[in-house]
Amino acid sequence: MDTQTQRKYVYEPSKTTEPDFPSASRPKGSPFFAHLITFLILFSLWILLSGKFDLFHLSLGIISCIIITLISGDLLFPESKTKGLIRSWLCFLRYIPWLLYQIILANLHILYLVFHPRMMELIDPEIITFQSKLKKELSLVTFANSITLTPGTITVYVSVNGDFHVHSIDKKSAELLPGEMESKVARAFGEQ
Repeated sequence: MDTQTQRKYVYEPSKTTEPDFPSASRPKGSPFFAHLITFLILFSLWILLSGKFDLFHLSLGIISCIIITLISGDLLFPESKTKGLIRSWLCFLRYIPWLLYQIILANLHILYLVFHPRMMELIDPEIITFQSKLKKELSLVTFANSITLTPGTITVYVSVNGDFHVHSIDKKSAELLPGEMESKVARAFGEQ
């Protein structure tokens, strides 16, 4: 192996410093609307998963969801900004089918690589680095998880500054990053 080939497998952590997020910087109180939405999401999930509609199970679900909402109501909406929340969720729901389609395409590509007679020549793993234009933490996490969910790529490292290190199984998978997926995530979370 020549030096250039050996170099691309070396992981070099980002030289940027991570900002310090003190626990006191979290908002002390969330508005009523954010708590109400959290309760409704939890209770809907309770009904969906339990499948019981008698008074005992529904009251148990209401009590459990109220307790969880009071304890961790600001986890879903940490900025305590509920303006544009419905639009943001609708945009995110539009992102999910596109992501599923990309996962299917990536699965087909991996299937092609695995069954190709020259598989060992086509597979060329590497770690690529890039700077994302996303700023919100939730956008960065969604983007990192979307990369990992797509076969052929795994997010190795992501910083709050948007530095990404992604392992890719071949050049075709690496060429697509950050690309359209980053734009779709930015649009889903109102960063574009």
